[in-house]
Formats: sequence, structure tokens, C-alpha cells
Amino acid sequence: MKTFDKQSVLIELQYLPSIEFFSCIQSFNEIILESNENFVKQSYRNRSYILGSNKTEMLVIPVIGSNKKVLIKDIIIDYSQRWDVNHWRTLSAAYGKSPFYEFYSDYFKNIYDKKYNFLWDFNFEILTMCLKLLRVKKTIRQTENYEKEANSTVFDARNLINPKNDSNNGQFYQSSPYHQNFGNEFVPNLSIIDLLFCRGNQASETLKKSKAI
Repeated sequence: MKTFDKQSVLIELQYLPSIEFFSCIQSFNEIILESNENFVKQSYRNRSYILGSNKTEMLVIPVIGSNKKVLIKDIIIDYSQRWDVNHWRTLSAAYGKSPFYEFYSDYFKNIYDKKYNFLWDFNFEILTMCLKLLRVKKTIRQTENYEKEANSTVFDARNLINPKNDSNNGQFYQSSPYHQNFGNEFVPNLSIIDLLFCRGNQASETLKKSKAI
């Protein structure tokens, strides 16, 4: 297990963040969200993973202008593909019978119904809601400009948590199995929404056990 003496973590804002994301931020008092980076494709910024009846399913928010260098805060969500309806339908099918779906589903449904124009605003609302439901209190602020190298007093976690990296490398996350809706084999490091719907008010305890730093 690793420990850090730094009080702040610099990290990108993600869509329905993974358990690894929350395992990482637990070790710090302050979360600094990188708001002046360019959007990165094929990352957790607009994708998340949940457990469906047959397999792990990927949810991707379609965006406009991702082929160009666009600041993350300027990325516009593409609603022409009705992704919001499809994502919520998929989430309901996957977790509708989970123990805590009825307790938490409206919180998330209300966010989807708002139809935010910008990916940043939508993801920020998701993050703050997840922190509230997990009863995790953190100071959150955004970067004022982009710096390639983080301040020496800040732990730079930018791009360390992504679908291409092995989450089981032990840097932030260690698998702490809990009962999931489908299958006999535990699937680690899904979206935090999997943990919330399956464990409810015990999610924060499972999250603490998943902390590797």
C-alpha cells in the first residue's frame, strides 16, 4: 500500500467515474479538476463501464468536434443520437432489480433529464452527486490554466486512470469484491454507479477497502 503526503490531487473529470477514480481521490483533501486540457478521445472523459446481464457494457457519450483540439470545457454533447435515453434504458435494465436502485435512481435520472449542453457540466454534476451519495466530503476546484508539470505540492493523477491501463496495478485500486447483479465471477473496477446500486449505504465502506494508497 502506498501513501502520499500531498494534500491535493490533480485529475481529469470523468463520466460516471470508475471505482478506481474514487479510490484515488480518497487519499487527498482537495480535488483539482483539470479544466484547461484538450479533450482526449477513448478515455473515461466520456465513457464508463457497467455490468449488464450478459457482459460488461460500455456507455459512451457522443460529442461534437472531438476530431479537433478542443478544450474539455468547450466539448458539446451530441443529443442527435439520443444517447441519454439509451444510457438510462441500459442502466435501468442492468440495475432495476438491484437492492438500492429505487433509493438512488431518481438522483441520476434528474441529471440525465436536464440535458446539459456541455460534457463538463454534465460530468461535474454527476461527480458532485456521487460524492454526496457516498458521504465523501472534498474541496473541489478547477485549474486556472494548463500546466504540463503539476505543482510540487500536488499529486498529478492526470491520465493515469484510463481504459487502456490495467486498474489492478495497485497504484490506486485494489479489488474488494461485493455482490453484483449478474454472474458468479466478480467484475472489478466498474462505474461507481454499480457499487452504489448494489451496496447502497455500505458503498463507502467497500470503497475504503478498495483504496490502495
